Amino acid sequence: MADKLFKVRTKFVEQVSIPTLYRLLDNILEDDIVNNDILEGKSSRDNKARCLIDTVMKKGDKASMKMIAHLQNCDRVLYSELGLGPLPPAPPAAEPRSIKEESTTLIPATEDFWRNKQNKKDIYPVTKDNYRNRVALLITNIKFKLKRLDRDGAEKDEENAEKLLTDLGYEVVKYTNLTAKAIDNAVIKFSEHPKLRETDSVMVVIGSHGELGIILGVDWTPHEPDEFPIDNIYKHLSPEKCPALLNKTKILIIQACRGGEKGAVLVSDSAAGPDEIRHGGFSPDSWQRIEHREKDFISLLSCTPGTMAYRDPVLGSMLIRFTVNVFNTAANEDDIEELFRKVMQRFEEYRPSNKRQMATKDRCTLTKRFYFYPGLNLV
Repeated sequence: MADKLFKVRTKFVEQVSIPTLYRLLDNILEDDIVNNDILEGKSSRDNKARCLIDTVMKKGDKASMKMIAHLQNCDRVLYSELGLGPLPPAPPAAEPRSIKEESTTLIPATEDFWRNKQNKKDIYPVTKDNYRNRVALLITNIKFKLKRLDRDGAEKDEENAEKLLTDLGYEVVKYTNLTAKAIDNAVIKFSEHPKLRETDSVMVVIGSHGELGIILGVDWTPHEPDEFPIDNIYKHLSPEKCPALLNKTKILIIQACRGGEKGAVLVSDSAAGPDEIRHGGFSPDSWQRIEHREKDFISLLSCTPGTMAYRDPVLGSMLIRFTVNVFNTAANEDDIEELFRKVMQRFEEYRPSNKRQMATKDRCTLTKRFYFYPGLNLV
């Protein structure tokens, strides 16, 4: 198999894209074929490609066979063009797939696209004044009281998230290494930010350890839990506590475990039929609020309830990496719900060894579509 890689080495170096390179790297890192720092110091795409394929070839036939298999999953077109296997059949005409090469930088929206979306009832409005008053909250916990809880690679998440938020036009309010109480205070202070009255949206991005419904503060220990309830974010940014954000999009992205179970399970070939679900009616006996208690939120959590979220000690978490990749490529034309769906699709396609993780949209109360219109000269 190493000989097979050697025969396609030149074409691989010439044709492989950066996104495919990093997908391959993610996979072979999981297989313990290479070290985390393999591509450090390799600035150009060509040098990264040479380094990756040469290192794998030196590991022998078993490693080379695994890389070829991963390439088939990561980029089937390149796999076929290198002569490693046949090109898979095109999807049926009735179900076309729009495959877009991933971008490493944010693709700007056009002004015509923005103008075309204005004054449409099913789309959240974004004006020039709104655009220049965007603000985001970024909280990243890296170093913990218990050394064994330190989150290696979270520095990369913080860097990547801050760049994405800035590129999307948000002023970033950033905190690092907060206790649960400090997280709560940071969200409250953010809810009082003067720009919120004029903005079209806010983003809250938090990375830490977690359990179901909570985020761990840096002082957490088994005997003295330091826990921030995620529900507090919704309370502090609700119309009751933060009227400045009434009818405005509130986007949450949270990278944290939601339990200790693995996201991979063994599935039987057969399944029992679904239980009958009976829906009871409801009657709003009394309405004490003019506005909805919770509306215009959407959140993306790193994993499903009860399961773990994975993070590479060098590259950072899959959630932030996939989010950056998808937003860079598609935020110029897709609304937030479609962007989150595409991030979830990346988790579905990413299948290293026996680890599985599925990002989850949660508590979505958006009543319209929200577009970022990145890179527009609206300021």
